[in-house]
Amino acid sequence: MGMPIHQFVDRKTGDIRRERLAADRLVHFVYSGIRENMPAVFRAFTSARGSRVLGVLNYDTVLGSRFTSARDRIRSWGVDETECLDDPDTLDTPRKLFCRRIRYWDRRPMPKDERTVVSPSDAKALVGSFRETSALFVKGKFFDLAELLSEDRPQWRPVFEGGDWALFRLTPDLYHYNHAPAAGRVLDVYGLAGGFHSCNPGAVVELVTPYSKNRRVVTIIDTDTEHGTNVGRVAMIEVAALMVGGIESRYSPAAYDDPQPVRPEMFLEKGQPVSLFQPGASTVVLLFEPGRIEFDADLVRNQTRAGAVSRFSMGFGRPLVETLVDVRSGIGRALDR
Repeated sequence: MGMPIHQFVDRKTGDIRRERLAADRLVHFVYSGIRENMPAVFRAFTSARGSRVLGVLNYDTVLGSRFTSARDRIRSWGVDETECLDDPDTLDTPRKLFCRRIRYWDRRPMPKDERTVVSPSDAKALVGSFRETSALFVKGKFFDLAELLSEDRPQWRPVFEGGDWALFRLTPDLYHYNHAPAAGRVLDVYGLAGGFHSCNPGAVVELVTPYSKNRRVVTIIDTDTEHGTNVGRVAMIEVAALMVGGIESRYSPAAYDDPQPVRPEMFLEKGQPVSLFQPGASTVVLLFEPGRIEFDADLVRNQTRAGAVSRFSMGFGRPLVETLVDVRSGIGRALDR
């Protein structure tokens, strides 16, 4: 019997597309077989060292290079070379292509409405709510709120209790800089240790609250400031996953110039780069205060799209179909207070 398929909605065209999941059979074997029968091997596989080894094999050695030229690889990954900032011929290793820069100021335009929240990544997106009365409520499967934010930072959990969330799953072929989803002042930024579990939908379904268990960086942004987006406090949680070598803080107020570490009191301009995922699949989670955002209707509607098959629907007991979104495209708007 073949592996179950996984589909998503292409936001630009409205078409249902099938995702070719990287190393799907291997991930299924690891999370369905090794995890249950060989826990020590499973822990080694998802450890920092194991993840680094897999990343090097896939992105830095000849084992990860199936093609003879940069342009062959670009075509294989489906990358639009006309949007690349650097000469495509210089993207001559999988790692360089993965970490590519793009002319986002031209190719990823932002909505003009200052109260719009934008996608932090090129990614497949889901939106949801922590409120049981909400039509978007999904009982704790993707993450546990307290664990996700860390019990060592107890001040942030009550801020987002009963609020809303958006989840952005990046795949290896996509652009891997993350951008600020809203404008505002950084209140806190901290890293959390953890494993490197796969972001493959099958692995997410198998492993309860995986995003709370992975290594991650949390940035709390106050957008209720002068020149802010006025959507309340926003938590941006960057989650490292299998083969991700790290999350590099690289805030750039213009293009990719003068990259700086994100730090408290820094003002983040909406849509500007804030970090880079080193190679591998990864995820960004946004958390919002209760009653501060209304998600775009098409993202909500697509989650129950008839005719689309999603592994999340199989594992979460309700339709959950992702939408492919562009970094800096609108995902919702600040509600009036």
